[in-house]
This record gives sequence, C-alpha cells and structure tokens, in this order.
Amino acid sequence: MVRLPYVTALTTLFSYGLLFAFGQMRDFIRKILDFPKSKNLGDCFGRPISSAPDSWIDVVERYSNDNNKTLHRTSNSTRCLNLGSYNYLGFAAADEYCTPRVIESLKKYSPSTCSVRVDGGTTKLHTELEELVAKFVGKPAAILFGMGYATNSAIIPVLIGKGGLIISDSLNHNSIVNGARGSGATVRVFQHNSPAHLEEVLREQIADGQPRTHRPWKKIIVIVEGIYSMEGELCKLPEIIAVCKKYKAYTYLDEAHSIGAIGKTGKGVCELLGVDPADVDVMMGTFTKSFGSCGGYIAASKEIVQYLKHTCPAHLYATSMSPPAAEQVISAIKVILGEDGSNRGALKLAQIRENSNFFRSELQKMGFEVLGDNDSPVMPIMLYNPAKIPAFSRECLRQKVAVVTVAFPATPLLLARARICISASHSREDLVKALEVISNVGDLIGIKYFPVEPHKTHAEESRKKLE
Repeated sequence: MVRLPYVTALTTLFSYGLLFAFGQMRDFIRKILDFPKSKNLGDCFGRPISSAPDSWIDVVERYSNDNNKTLHRTSNSTRCLNLGSYNYLGFAAADEYCTPRVIESLKKYSPSTCSVRVDGGTTKLHTELEELVAKFVGKPAAILFGMGYATNSAIIPVLIGKGGLIISDSLNHNSIVNGARGSGATVRVFQHNSPAHLEEVLREQIADGQPRTHRPWKKIIVIVEGIYSMEGELCKLPEIIAVCKKYKAYTYLDEAHSIGAIGKTGKGVCELLGVDPADVDVMMGTFTKSFGSCGGYIAASKEIVQYLKHTCPAHLYATSMSPPAAEQVISAIKVILGEDGSNRGALKLAQIRENSNFFRSELQKMGFEVLGDNDSPVMPIMLYNPAKIPAFSRECLRQKVAVVTVAFPATPLLLARARICISASHSREDLVKALEVISNVGDLIGIKYFPVEPHKTHAEESRKKLE
C-alpha cells in the first residue's frame, strides 16, 4: 500500500500543474515564434540492449540531434547492472543444462513450426510441456500459447460472454482488462487486494442480477494476479478463494510473475500461501519470466482445457509456440524440480528469495518508499514527481545501473515509480553495488521520503567485507 507523504503529494500535484501550464504556453508561443524545443524523455525508455538479459547487460548507446524526438544508435554499448528484466531465476542467459538441449531442438525442429497447433504445429515438445506444466502447477491438464499477453486477452472471452459477470482486481494487468472488455460480459472492479470489498461487490451484483432484466448471472468469474507486476504485492489468495466459494464464483489466477519465482519449490503463490490448486478453477501463467522463454499456459480441468482447444482463437489460428522455446521451458522446469540430477534449482529458488528480501530490506532502511511484500522479486521505488522520473533513470544509467521507470498511463498520475526486478543470477556484490548507486541517486534527486535508520545498512557492511 502506498504511503504517499502529504507534502510530496502537494508538490507532485503542483509540478504537474506547472507542467501543464507551461506546456500550453509553449505550444501557444510556438505558433507565433520559432521557439526552441525542449528535451523530451525518449532516451529514458525503449533502450536497446545487445546481450542476453542476464545480471549484467550491454546497453546500446544512443544520441539525438533534435532533443530526443528521434534517437540514433551507435556501435558502442555500456556494460550495466541489470535491474529491469524479469529474469527471476537466471535462465535467460546460457545455462549448462538448458542451452545444449535448446540448440539440439533447434537443429531437429527448426525455429518455428510454421503452422497452428491444430494443423502441423504440434510437436512432441508441445505435448510434453503441456503434461509437465499441468504436473508442475498441480492441475489435471494444460494448454500452451505462443504469447503471454494473448493468453489472457484471447482466453477470457472464450471462458465467459454476454450474461456473465467478471469481477476484476482494480490493478490487474492490461491483458486481463482487454480480455474482459472483449468478452461481452459485464465487468465490475473491486478494490485492490481487498477480499472484504470483493464480497461486497459480489453480494450487490448477485442481488441485482443482470442489467435491465435482473436475471441471475450465467457465470461469475473473479480474476486476480499472484504477484501484481506494478506493485510487487502478493495476492490475498486464501481469503479471496474463501469469498468465491461462499458465493459460488469461479476463480481465475494470473501467475505471470509468481510461477517459478516464489514458493518452496517454485510452484507459485498457491504453494507459498498454502492454497490447494484444486480450489483455483483456472490458473494462467507465462514462460517469459522465471523460465527464460516465451509464451504462456492455461492449467485447469481436462474438460476446460479440451473446450479451449476446440474454441480458443489463439489455439486455432495463431502459430504454435516455437519448439526451441518449448524445450527451454521443459529444461528449466526440470532444473527447478531437480530432475537434471543436481540441486541447482533449489539453490536458485533460495537465492532469489534471499536476494529479494535483502534488497527490499536495505532500500527501506535507506528511507525509500518501497512497495510490495517479502519474497516478491518485484519492488517498485516510488518517485512521484514527474521531474524525478528522467532524473532517476539517467543518473542510474550514468553510473552503469539499468533501471525501468514507469509513469502514467501505466500507473496512476501521481504514482510514478522505478520498478526493480531482482534475479537469482545477481551476486551479493551486484546487489551491494546497486544499492550504493540507488542510494546516491536517491540523495541527489530527493526521493528518500522516510527517516533513515542511524545504524549501518547490511549493504555497507557487505561492501566492507567484499573489500
């Protein structure tokens, strides 16, 4: 939950007011005079890289001759510590177990099947991965898709339509929002991560029924996320499931950021919070984060999965998941489960948990406003003021730390932030360096909104030990 300081809220509103006022004045003057153009924020976003998204990346250097209206790449790159990629378990770079098998699958199957699943697009790898995913998440069956975003946006309209009711968390991902809008169902929103408000909305909607006719709803689906990607918060899944059971609503769980990254054996938010997967009707996840690949999945009952295979456009008309990408996921899951004959999977899970909790704790001790829960590898640092968005991004890059800043419309207008993503591939030395840079930048631009604890942080102590 955001603890927006009162003074910060006022100064942020004032800054946006000035921004809008001077923007209008500038545009008016430009119509009369040849007024010089100011530098925009183009250099803070869309930064190209020229390496694998490992703990360190090569960021391509760019320049502009027109105040960032257009940016031109150079042949040079800067080696930066990567705090922006979803590479939670470190599988995105070369891996001793995964990479040789992916290369072999590339030779055998080629980069693409050049077909949809129902024609010539199903290989042994797709069948094996569907069975492995179902076993991994604890559901009877699973179905694969070539794109994570499309897994939500294409599946939701197949599961529910006109006469149905979708109750969605207010901070659900855009793919869920678009899927819900495209379904034709009535959509209602409940306050973020609030089981009490969810129950209130359910009671009201069940009592009122469908608009105009007031007939009972054909179907009610409650949609939540395991880890909210812009907040770093864990879903209050046990409480939400209890409410859904009480009112006989179906649950749809998006585990894009939680599957593989949390839980004792990496099986996501259900494992972490002690929820039986049988209590979740539809489990969605992607392979683009913890598994270092692409695509997504839906895990559910055999009847639901069979229905999706016959009706979902993303299965019937979209090119199937690339075979090497499928092999990457298969190999990564086997490492996580220890089926590669080593304990590297368990070590990775322990490392991501230790790294995430250490980094979050140190940021909070420094006085930053950090969102999210323990064990979550996603940790937003609140910036608030619009002028601090480019300042934080540029200064971190200058000190060779690559970060992602997020502002409106991806977040509410006043809640701009830098979203840090921690990986198991980060060493303690990497994290200490990042903390030092972020601390220095935080002092420089004034984003330490809370009192700093007087004692030394673990980062400072670790730095001394490393030296």
